[in-house]
Amino acid sequence: MELLKIMDLGRESMISEILEDFPEAMPKFQELGMHCLGCALATAESLEQACAAHGIDPDEFIIELKAYLMAL
Repeated sequence: MELLKIMDLGRESMISEILEDFPEAMPKFQELGMHCLGCALATAESLEQACAAHGIDPDEFIIELKAYLMAL
């Protein structure tokens, strides 16, 4: 796992890039109700946009996502 890439994840990170770099992150997104990650709109969204669409605090999700990826 590339620690620098994990630490660079932020609000502006694109969903498509996150899943390309970290396909193992898919369950974390799905756990929060983000089940449409394969659709074109979802992959063109930033992490902040996706969180807003699902009523999730982006800062909390980023912390959880980074912890999840570092634990793998």
